[in-house]
Amino acid sequence: MVDVMLSMAETEGHTISRVDIKVMIMDMLNAGMETSVTLIEWAMSELLRNPATLARAQQEIESAVSRERRVKESDVISFEYLRCVVKETLRLHPPVPLLVPHESMEGCSVEGYFIPPKTRLFVNVWTIGRDENVWVDAHQFKPERFMGSNKDVKGQDFDLLPFGTGRRGCPGISMGLSISELALAQLIHCFDWTVEGEVDVEEQFGITVPRKNPLFACPKWRLTSQYPT
Repeated sequence: MVDVMLSMAETEGHTISRVDIKVMIMDMLNAGMETSVTLIEWAMSELLRNPATLARAQQEIESAVSRERRVKESDVISFEYLRCVVKETLRLHPPVPLLVPHESMEGCSVEGYFIPPKTRLFVNVWTIGRDENVWVDAHQFKPERFMGSNKDVKGQDFDLLPFGTGRRGCPGISMGLSISELALAQLIHCFDWTVEGEVDVEEQFGITVPRKNPLFACPKWRLTSQYPT
Protein backbone atom coordinates (compact mmCIF):
# COMPACT_ATOMS: atom_id res chain seq x y z
CA MET A 1 0.00 0.00 0.00
CA VAL A 2 2.83 2.39 0.85
CA ASP A 3 4.55 1.48 -2.43
CA VAL A 4 1.39 2.31 -4.39
CA MET A 5 0.96 5.68 -2.70
CA LEU A 6 4.64 6.56 -3.14
CA SER A 7 4.41 5.70 -6.84
CA MET A 8 1.35 7.95 -7.13
CA ALA A 9 3.20 10.77 -5.39
CA GLU A 10 5.96 10.51 -7.98
CA THR A 11 3.56 10.37 -10.94
CA GLU A 12 2.97 13.58 -12.83
CA GLY A 13 -0.55 14.94 -12.39
CA HIS A 14 -1.10 13.55 -8.88
CA THR A 15 -1.14 15.93 -5.92
CA ILE A 16 -0.67 13.35 -3.14
CA SER A 17 2.23 14.33 -0.89
CA ARG A 18 4.31 12.52 1.69
CA VAL A 19 2.29 14.28 4.39
CA ASP A 20 -0.90 12.86 2.83
CA ILE A 21 0.67 9.40 2.81
CA LYS A 22 1.66 9.66 6.49
CA VAL A 23 -1.87 10.73 7.46
CA MET A 24 -3.48 7.84 5.53
CA ILE A 25 -1.09 5.28 7.04
CA MET A 26 -1.81 6.64 10.53
CA ASP A 27 -5.56 6.41 9.87
CA MET A 28 -5.22 2.78 8.78
CA LEU A 29 -3.09 1.88 11.79
CA ASN A 30 -5.45 3.56 14.25
CA ALA A 31 -8.66 2.25 12.69
CA GLY A 32 -7.40 -1.24 11.87
CA MET A 33 -5.18 -2.07 14.83
CA GLU A 34 -6.19 -0.07 17.90
CA THR A 35 -9.83 -1.13 17.59
CA SER A 36 -8.91 -4.82 17.20
CA VAL A 37 -6.55 -4.70 20.18
CA THR A 38 -9.23 -2.98 22.26
CA LEU A 39 -11.79 -5.65 21.30
CA ILE A 40 -9.43 -8.53 22.16
CA GLU A 41 -8.49 -7.01 25.53
CA TRP A 42 -12.16 -6.51 26.46
CA ALA A 43 -13.01 -10.07 25.37
CA MET A 44 -10.21 -11.46 27.54
CA SER A 45 -11.35 -9.29 30.44
CA GLU A 46 -14.91 -10.60 30.27
CA LEU A 47 -13.77 -14.20 29.85
CA LEU A 48 -11.53 -13.94 32.92
CA ARG A 49 -14.45 -12.47 34.88
CA ASN A 50 -16.64 -15.39 33.72
CA PRO A 51 -14.64 -18.65 34.11
CA ALA A 52 -17.55 -20.86 32.96
CA THR A 53 -17.77 -18.92 29.71
CA LEU A 54 -14.02 -19.21 29.20
CA ALA A 55 -14.13 -22.97 29.86
CA ARG A 56 -16.95 -23.42 27.34
CA ALA A 57 -15.05 -21.50 24.67
CA GLN A 58 -11.90 -23.54 25.32
CA GLN A 59 -13.86 -26.79 25.15
CA GLU A 60 -15.40 -25.85 21.82
CA ILE A 61 -11.98 -25.15 20.32
CA GLU A 62 -10.39 -28.24 21.86
CA SER A 63 -13.13 -30.52 20.53
CA ALA A 64 -12.43 -29.31 16.99
CA VAL A 65 -8.65 -28.85 17.11
CA SER A 66 -7.47 -30.99 20.07
CA ARG A 67 -4.48 -29.98 22.16
CA GLU A 68 -2.00 -31.30 19.64
CA ARG A 69 -1.69 -28.11 17.59
CA ARG A 70 -2.54 -24.44 17.54
CA VAL A 71 -5.60 -22.97 15.90
CA LYS A 72 -5.37 -22.06 12.22
CA GLU A 73 -7.38 -19.40 10.45
CA SER A 74 -9.35 -22.08 8.58
CA ASP A 75 -10.50 -23.57 11.93
CA VAL A 76 -12.23 -20.43 13.18
CA ILE A 77 -15.30 -20.79 10.97
CA SER A 78 -16.41 -23.80 13.05
CA PHE A 79 -16.25 -21.95 16.40
CA GLU A 80 -19.84 -20.76 16.84
CA TYR A 81 -19.55 -20.03 20.55
CA LEU A 82 -16.33 -18.06 20.06
CA ARG A 83 -18.12 -15.86 17.53
CA CYS A 84 -20.87 -15.35 20.10
CA VAL A 85 -18.22 -14.24 22.60
CA VAL A 86 -16.95 -11.67 20.09
CA LYS A 87 -20.49 -10.43 19.36
CA GLU A 88 -21.28 -10.08 23.05
CA THR A 89 -18.02 -8.19 23.58
CA LEU A 90 -18.90 -5.84 20.73
CA ARG A 91 -22.33 -5.31 22.28
CA LEU A 92 -21.03 -4.41 25.75
CA HIS A 93 -17.71 -2.86 24.74
CA PRO A 94 -17.83 -1.44 21.20
CA PRO A 95 -14.30 -0.12 20.56
CA VAL A 96 -15.78 3.01 18.93
CA PRO A 97 -18.74 4.21 21.07
CA LEU A 98 -19.99 6.85 18.61
CA LEU A 99 -20.28 6.05 14.90
CA VAL A 100 -18.92 8.46 12.32
CA PRO A 101 -21.27 11.47 12.10
CA HIS A 102 -24.15 11.58 9.61
CA GLU A 103 -25.95 14.63 8.28
CA SER A 104 -29.56 14.77 7.10
CA MET A 105 -29.90 15.82 3.46
CA GLU A 106 -33.46 17.06 3.87
CA GLY A 107 -36.07 17.53 6.59
CA CYS A 108 -37.91 14.42 7.77
CA SER A 109 -39.94 13.07 10.70
CA VAL A 110 -38.79 10.11 12.77
CA GLU A 111 -41.12 8.67 15.42
CA GLY A 112 -42.93 12.00 15.66
CA TYR A 113 -39.76 14.11 15.85
CA PHE A 114 -39.00 16.56 13.04
CA ILE A 115 -35.37 16.45 11.91
CA PRO A 116 -34.35 19.64 10.07
CA PRO A 117 -32.06 19.44 7.03
CA LYS A 118 -28.31 19.62 7.69
CA THR A 119 -28.75 18.10 11.18
CA ARG A 120 -25.54 16.43 12.41
CA LEU A 121 -26.27 13.01 13.93
CA PHE A 122 -24.08 10.81 16.14
CA VAL A 123 -25.25 7.24 16.78
CA ASN A 124 -24.35 6.06 20.29
CA VAL A 125 -23.82 2.33 19.82
CA TRP A 126 -22.45 2.01 23.38
CA THR A 127 -25.85 3.02 24.77
CA ILE A 128 -27.81 0.93 22.26
CA GLY A 129 -25.88 -2.16 23.33
CA ARG A 130 -26.84 -1.60 26.99
CA ASP A 131 -30.47 -0.61 26.43
CA GLU A 132 -32.62 -2.71 28.77
CA ASN A 133 -35.62 -2.15 26.49
CA VAL A 134 -33.77 -4.04 23.77
CA TRP A 135 -31.58 -6.57 25.59
CA VAL A 136 -32.46 -8.97 28.40
CA ASP A 137 -29.92 -8.67 31.24
CA ALA A 138 -28.32 -5.90 29.22
CA HIS A 139 -25.39 -5.38 31.61
CA GLN A 140 -24.50 -9.07 31.90
CA PHE A 141 -21.94 -10.79 29.68
CA LYS A 142 -23.92 -13.66 28.13
CA PRO A 143 -22.63 -14.92 24.76
CA GLU A 144 -25.36 -17.59 24.87
CA ARG A 145 -27.88 -14.94 23.80
CA PHE A 146 -26.49 -15.20 20.27
CA MET A 147 -26.42 -19.01 20.00
CA GLY A 148 -28.72 -20.14 17.18
CA SER A 149 -29.45 -16.51 16.31
CA ASN A 150 -29.01 -14.86 12.92
CA LYS A 151 -28.23 -11.52 14.56
CA ASP A 152 -25.07 -10.13 13.03
CA VAL A 153 -22.67 -7.23 13.59
CA LYS A 154 -22.33 -6.25 9.94
CA GLY A 155 -24.99 -3.55 9.84
CA GLN A 156 -28.17 -5.53 9.18
CA ASP A 157 -29.44 -5.49 12.77
CA PHE A 158 -29.84 -1.96 14.09
CA ASP A 159 -29.63 -2.97 17.75
CA LEU A 160 -26.05 -4.20 17.19
CA LEU A 161 -24.03 -1.74 15.09
CA PRO A 162 -20.40 -1.74 16.28
CA PHE A 163 -19.19 -1.22 12.68
CA GLY A 164 -21.97 1.09 11.54
CA THR A 165 -24.11 0.35 8.51
CA GLY A 166 -24.79 1.44 4.96
CA ARG A 167 -22.39 3.38 2.79
CA ARG A 168 -20.60 4.82 5.82
CA GLY A 169 -20.12 1.49 7.55
CA CYS A 170 -16.59 0.40 8.42
CA PRO A 171 -14.85 -0.99 5.30
CA GLY A 172 -12.66 -3.24 7.47
CA ILE A 173 -15.43 -5.36 9.06
CA SER A 174 -14.23 -8.68 7.65
CA MET A 175 -10.58 -7.98 8.42
CA GLY A 176 -11.31 -6.79 11.96
CA LEU A 177 -13.47 -9.80 12.81
CA SER A 178 -11.01 -12.28 11.28
CA ILE A 179 -8.04 -10.85 13.19
CA SER A 180 -9.91 -10.64 16.49
CA GLU A 181 -11.49 -14.11 16.32
CA LEU A 182 -8.23 -15.82 15.36
CA ALA A 183 -6.16 -14.01 17.99
CA LEU A 184 -8.72 -14.67 20.72
CA ALA A 185 -8.98 -18.36 19.76
CA GLN A 186 -5.22 -18.79 19.97
CA LEU A 187 -4.96 -16.97 23.29
CA ILE A 188 -7.54 -19.11 25.07
CA HIS A 189 -6.62 -22.38 23.33
CA CYS A 190 -2.86 -22.19 23.89
CA PHE A 191 -2.95 -20.85 27.44
CA ASP A 192 -4.73 -21.09 30.74
CA TRP A 193 -4.96 -17.67 32.35
CA THR A 194 -4.91 -16.49 35.95
CA VAL A 195 -5.32 -13.04 37.46
CA GLU A 196 -4.76 -11.64 40.91
CA GLY A 197 -7.91 -10.27 42.48
CA GLU A 198 -10.95 -9.18 40.53
CA VAL A 199 -10.87 -7.98 36.93
CA ASP A 200 -12.25 -4.44 36.75
CA VAL A 201 -14.20 -3.20 33.74
CA GLU A 202 -13.59 0.52 34.15
CA GLU A 203 -13.52 2.28 30.80
CA GLN A 204 -11.56 5.21 29.45
CA PHE A 205 -13.82 7.22 27.17
CA GLY A 206 -12.50 8.88 24.04
CA ILE A 207 -12.70 8.29 20.30
CA THR A 208 -12.22 4.66 21.29
CA VAL A 209 -13.10 3.07 24.63
CA PRO A 210 -10.20 0.95 25.92
CA ARG A 211 -9.79 -0.29 29.47
CA LYS A 212 -8.82 2.47 31.87
CA ASN A 213 -6.32 0.12 33.50
CA PRO A 214 -4.31 -2.40 31.44
CA LEU A 215 -5.27 -6.05 31.86
CA PHE A 216 -2.57 -8.06 33.63
CA ALA A 217 -2.95 -11.85 33.40
CA CYS A 218 -0.52 -14.74 33.76
CA PRO A 219 -0.52 -17.36 30.95
CA LYS A 220 0.34 -21.04 31.35
CA TRP A 221 0.94 -23.25 28.29
CA ARG A 222 -1.85 -25.83 28.04
CA LEU A 223 -1.23 -27.69 24.76
CA THR A 224 0.49 -31.07 24.64
CA SER A 225 2.74 -29.93 21.80
CA GLN A 226 6.09 -28.37 22.65
CA TYR A 227 6.08 -24.81 23.87
CA PRO A 228 6.90 -22.53 20.91
CA THR A 229 10.34 -20.93 20.87
